[in-house]
Amino acid sequence: MTSDQYIIQRKVNIVELGATLGNISDACRKLGVSRQHYYDIKQALIEDGIEGLLEKSRRSPRIGNRVAPEIEQRVLDYALEFPTHGQTRVANELKRKGVILSAGGIRSIWLRHSIEKKSLRLKRLERWAAENTNVLTEAQVQALETAKEEKEAHGEIETHHPGFLLGQDTYYVGYIKGVGKIYQQTGIDTFSNVGFAKLYNDKTALTAADFLNDKVLPFFDGFGLSLLRTLTDRGTEYCGKPENHPYQLFMHLNDIEHTKTKVRHPQTNGCTEKLNQTIQEEFYAVSFRKTLYTSLEQLQTDLDAFMDRYNRERTNQGRHCRGRTPMETFIDGIELYQKLVHKGELMH
Repeated sequence: MTSDQYIIQRKVNIVELGATLGNISDACRKLGVSRQHYYDIKQALIEDGIEGLLEKSRRSPRIGNRVAPEIEQRVLDYALEFPTHGQTRVANELKRKGVILSAGGIRSIWLRHSIEKKSLRLKRLERWAAENTNVLTEAQVQALETAKEEKEAHGEIETHHPGFLLGQDTYYVGYIKGVGKIYQQTGIDTFSNVGFAKLYNDKTALTAADFLNDKVLPFFDGFGLSLLRTLTDRGTEYCGKPENHPYQLFMHLNDIEHTKTKVRHPQTNGCTEKLNQTIQEEFYAVSFRKTLYTSLEQLQTDLDAFMDRYNRERTNQGRHCRGRTPMETFIDGIELYQKLVHKGELMH
């Protein structure tokens, strides 16, 4: 007896036993099957005869269970625009645009189109750029591949309200012919995850101080808040004799406390490292594939636009954000800050 014949005979026996006993429940109980299974078999016999009792192959996808074609296209278009976003991030962002789809649903679509890995989505972007814009050059690819890889850091730090602690770091972006070496001063409000970034051609104490003066302090001043403390590594751009070190002097003049990470413990500034990684993956990895940059100012303009989207539109999974954007978290945190000031509990 073949396996198909065995399957058919077993199913026929279920129906025949039910007819013999005159009690479907007893027949199902004796054979250890459900009543629903019995009715499914009987319906298959009515509709397709004995052939209907054969196991249906599931190699062909159940098209009825798939998302609508227009929704699937939205997911594919999003992957082209933001190839470094993970499946949970994509689900959160599309939800804000009215597209309700689980992270598992996103991955299923990626699997059907062989773009389930970040590297595959980036390669898809490269092909698209080459076919549609003709701007992808070997120099761009080389600049991207040789850019400094940021290791992911973990760990939490104490932070109580917006402006309580700013993480600051120097990130080496890479070298572009005609532009030179590019360094990024990165800052993040550790309570709200609001981020700041500015590009320079070198890393010095002057650029570290200029970053705070140009990007960070004006932002907090605009909301009537003070920056109380910064956290940096022990690089020479941040550390030196207070009497003749531009960064140290700037901190003293603005009454900002400067704390440093523990030796060989970079994870104590993990949120800043994470922001560097986010900018690398979501901005540089994409922009260097689309645009041939010829000046620092051109790159800074695009970086500013990305940081604005990061702060105001991008959902964040941070401890205080919990799915909100950094700016939403920052605004909500101002009320907490004001309550602490009113109670005299503002902490340095």
